[in-house]
Amino acid sequence: MPEVRRIVWSILLRVVIATGFLAALFMLHLPSSESYAEGALGVMTRLVIATYLFSLISLISLKFTGRQLKAVSYAQIVWDLFLVTTLILTTGGVASPYAFLYFLSIVSASVLLSRSEAYYTASLCVILYGSILDFQYYGRLVPLGLGPTMSHQFGAGYVFYLIFLYSLSFYLIAFLAGSLSERARVSETALKEKVFDYEELERLQRSIVSTIDSALVTLTPGGNIRVFNRYAELLTGLSQREAYDRPVAEVFPGLSPLVGGIFGVSRGEFVHHAKDGHELLLSFKSVPLAGKEGDETGALLDINDLTDIKRMAGELKRADRLAAIGELSARMAHEIRNPLAAISGSVQLVSKREWPDEKDRRLFSIIVRETDRLDTLLRDFLFYAKPSQPTRIPLNLRRQVADVIALLGSDPRLAGVKFDNRVPDNLVLTFDKDHCSQIFWNLFVNSAEAMVGGGEIQVEGEQLKGEGLEREVRICVSDDGSGMSDEVVKRVFEPFFTTKKGGTGLGLATVYRIVETHGGRVAVASRLGGGTMVTLYLPS
Repeated sequence: MPEVRRIVWSILLRVVIATGFLAALFMLHLPSSESYAEGALGVMTRLVIATYLFSLISLISLKFTGRQLKAVSYAQIVWDLFLVTTLILTTGGVASPYAFLYFLSIVSASVLLSRSEAYYTASLCVILYGSILDFQYYGRLVPLGLGPTMSHQFGAGYVFYLIFLYSLSFYLIAFLAGSLSERARVSETALKEKVFDYEELERLQRSIVSTIDSALVTLTPGGNIRVFNRYAELLTGLSQREAYDRPVAEVFPGLSPLVGGIFGVSRGEFVHHAKDGHELLLSFKSVPLAGKEGDETGALLDINDLTDIKRMAGELKRADRLAAIGELSARMAHEIRNPLAAISGSVQLVSKREWPDEKDRRLFSIIVRETDRLDTLLRDFLFYAKPSQPTRIPLNLRRQVADVIALLGSDPRLAGVKFDNRVPDNLVLTFDKDHCSQIFWNLFVNSAEAMVGGGEIQVEGEQLKGEGLEREVRICVSDDGSGMSDEVVKRVFEPFFTTKKGGTGLGLATVYRIVETHGGRVAVASRLGGGTMVTLYLPS
C-alpha cells in the first residue's frame, strides 16, 4: 500500500535525523556552563533513544493497525514536532540553527495526510517556534536553561524578524508541499486506475485469445511467431514456448508459398499435416499490425480448421445427390418391375407348351434367369432407395458379428479369408437386427472380394464418451486388400458405381443408407495396395 510505504520512509528519515542529532551534540559547543552542556547532552541522548524506540514501535504497529494508518500518521507528526521543539530548546532557542527541521514536519504532514493537515502543522510550528522565542526573550525559559541574555543581545527587532521569516516559510512550505502532494495523489490515483484498467484489459485479452475457436498468431516483420494461442497449439502440437520466434513457414509449412502476401490484407487456404499424421485443410485471414506511429510492425493471422466443415459439406452434397437419385430411381424401378414380372410369367407359360424345341426352351430359361436377376437387383435397389422402418432392439454387437461370420462360412467368395473379431463382449447397440446383419454382410463380402487369394478382416468396436455430446458406438471393419484410389473413395457410396466385374454397386450404398436411416455416419479410408477401413459411427 502506498500509505504504508510513506509512513515507513517517514520513520526511516526520522531515525537518520535523530542519529545526526546525536552525532552533532557530541561536537556542539554550548554557550552555557559545562554542567548545562552535560545536562542538555543527556536530555538529547535520552530523546534520541526514545525516538528510536518510538520508530520501532511505529514499524511494528503497522502490521496490526490495518485501516488505522491515519492515527499512526498523526502520531508521527506529533512526535516530529516534539523532537524538533526539544532540540531547539536544548540548542539555544533563538540561537539554535535547527528551526528549519520544522519544514520536515510540514512536508511529512502533507505527504502522510493532506494539504489541510500541512497547514495545521505549519500553524503549530508557528505557535511553537514563536512561543519559544517570546518566552526566552521575556525570561520564561530560565528553568529550562535558556536565559534572556542571548535574545537581548540580538534585540527585539531581530527576534520579531525571525518569527516573521520562519512563519512565512512554514506556510510557504505547507503550500508548496501540499500542492505537490495533492498532485502526486491525483497522479497516483490515476495511475492505479490505469493499471487496473490495463490489467482488466490484459485479462480479457488473454481470456479471449486463449478460448477463441481459431488459431491467432502474430508475426514480426521478418515472419517470426510471437503470440501463439491455445487453439494454435492444438493444431500444431507445439507449445507457445516451442513456437516462439520460429518462422511461420516452419510451423505451418503449407503457408510457405503464401508468406509474401500475408503482411497485407489477404485470405486463403492451405493443407497442413498434423503431428498425428492427419491431413487438415486450414483457412487463414491476415491483417497488418501497425505501431503507434502507423509503421508496420508485423501481421496478425487468424487460422481456422475447415476439415470437418468441408467433410460435412461433402456429405451433405452427396446425401442430396443420392436422395435425388434414389427418389427418381425408385419410381423407375417400380415401373420396370411390373412389366418385368409380366415378361417372366409369359415366358414361363410359353416354355411349358409342347411345340417349343430344346433350343427354344434353353433360350426361355435364359430369359427367366435374367429376369429373376433383374428382379433381385430391383428389390435390392428398392431396399436401398426406401429401406424398411427400423425396429430398434438392444443387440450384443460381438455376437451379431459372429453370427454373420458363421452365415458366410460356406460362401465361396470368402474362401481363404480369416476374421478377427475384436468387439468387446459387453458392447451393446440399440439397432435393427436385420439391418445390422445386412451392414456386416455387405462389408464382409466387399472386403473379401478386394483380397485376391485371401487375407484377414478385422472388426473393432468401442463406446465413445464425450462431454456434452451424444454417446456413439464406433465400429471399424478393415482389410488388407488391394485398396482404392482417392477418386474411387469419393464415389463408393453412389448407387451402381462399382469397380468389380459383375458387381451391382449397391453394397456400400445400402450400408450408407441404413446407417443414415439410424442417424449415424460412415467414413472410408483407403489407399491403393494398403487395404481399406470402413468406420461406422452409430448412436448407442
